[in-house]
Amino acid sequence: MTYPTQPTASHFIDGVYVEDTRGDLIEVIYPATGKVIAQVHAATPAIIDQALAAATRAQKQWAAMTGAERGRVLRRASDIMRTRNRDLSVLETYDTGKPLQETLVADATSGADALEYFGGLAGAITGEHIQLGDDFVYTRREPLGVCVGIGAWNYPTQIACWKGAPALACGNAMVFKPSETTPLCALKVAEILLEAGAPAGVFNVVQGMGAVGASLVADPRVAKVSLTGSVPTGRKVYAAAAEGIRNVTMELGGKSPLVIFDDANLEDAVGGAILANFYSSGQVCSNGTRVFVQGGIRAAFIARLCERLDQIKMGDPMDETTNFGPMVSEQQRKVVQGFIAQGIAEGATLSYGGQVIDKEGFFIQPTVFSDVTDDMVIARDEIFGPVLSILSFRDEEEALERSNNTEFGLAAGVFTQDLTRAHRMAAGFEAGTCYINTYNLAPVEAPFGGSKQSGVGRENSKGAIEYYTQVKSVYVAMGPVEAPF
Repeated sequence: MTYPTQPTASHFIDGVYVEDTRGDLIEVIYPATGKVIAQVHAATPAIIDQALAAATRAQKQWAAMTGAERGRVLRRASDIMRTRNRDLSVLETYDTGKPLQETLVADATSGADALEYFGGLAGAITGEHIQLGDDFVYTRREPLGVCVGIGAWNYPTQIACWKGAPALACGNAMVFKPSETTPLCALKVAEILLEAGAPAGVFNVVQGMGAVGASLVADPRVAKVSLTGSVPTGRKVYAAAAEGIRNVTMELGGKSPLVIFDDANLEDAVGGAILANFYSSGQVCSNGTRVFVQGGIRAAFIARLCERLDQIKMGDPMDETTNFGPMVSEQQRKVVQGFIAQGIAEGATLSYGGQVIDKEGFFIQPTVFSDVTDDMVIARDEIFGPVLSILSFRDEEEALERSNNTEFGLAAGVFTQDLTRAHRMAAGFEAGTCYINTYNLAPVEAPFGGSKQSGVGRENSKGAIEYYTQVKSVYVAMGPVEAPF
């Protein structure tokens, strides 16, 4: 199949496309049809070495430029990405199966936002002056060196930019490994950065499964690893990075709570629950999949939620009227089916959906369970699919205690008209990203990341600079040296 912006080889290294067919074959499957639309090859040891060597060399040249110069490159890349948004969105839809209606506004656009934001910030990355009598200390904020980015399959363009933009703004180089499920989009990010003026080798893309990621993480040339993925994957990568005392950012999974009080605006609360569970067919790490609904609004909430789910148009993702797409893969759909079967077996009430759609591709209905209890598997484990669990609660204290009763801590949300209560809940949530009367918005200006098992460090915002630089202190003596002998 030929489609706009189709990459021409598996890897992008040192400014050019590179192929090595000795690597394991990876078939790229369009989730809407189940058909193979492209093939790439996993990186061989020679490819990995080539990418790291290119990044190591280019990083020194890139770091020698001023922050303002690096910023201009990133901002040009942002402009190119916006100009090509439609073609990049089509590619994202082929890669992930997400509806074009969604990718046009949420994927390459988000990547462009990151490039623009960190491009603007690059010239403002500075140290500080500390006066000590006549002596003084100044600090230098310096790049780490070569960074490895490991992406997830749900937002391939966005994640490549969320990791690449701050890394490059700070003067680092990056070798990025996309998910083997969605390998295509990051290659176009690399192309665009080169076209915008980044030196060859500053941003490289190599393909592969876990073994390739493990090789990258363990290489002594690597100073930093940034992963977006599941908690089990995060544990492995974190442990491997620790062997070399490498810096890490881990943006991992969640089982986030969304608390809806009786006084909430019903329509807004239902809309928030839809965004928290069914956008991207539920394949979002920060999803608020445990929806705690207070008793007085529970029946109306379920009824209105099901009414709005009836408005879903499921079908060809390239049709811009389609607003609900397939799962990313047959395997992920099987995982979701397993959780649905377990929810039924455990006694939860299936209030909506739950069925596989009898058509080509990996479609499954949005699913709502009610009468869910905290000990059920569907309320404990991350599903990563369109499955919403409704739990009942009595008061604020109970809602907060049960919301925090999880190993995860990525996100949390609350809907209420009582703003003092809303701020109390936000303060009490054990989560890195919280929402009041909305859900799942992630502007680049705000830090994003988790607590507890959901991650380490933050992406986006000025805070990301802390995770892609190191501080050097320089003591300057203005007088004679005093020594005891």
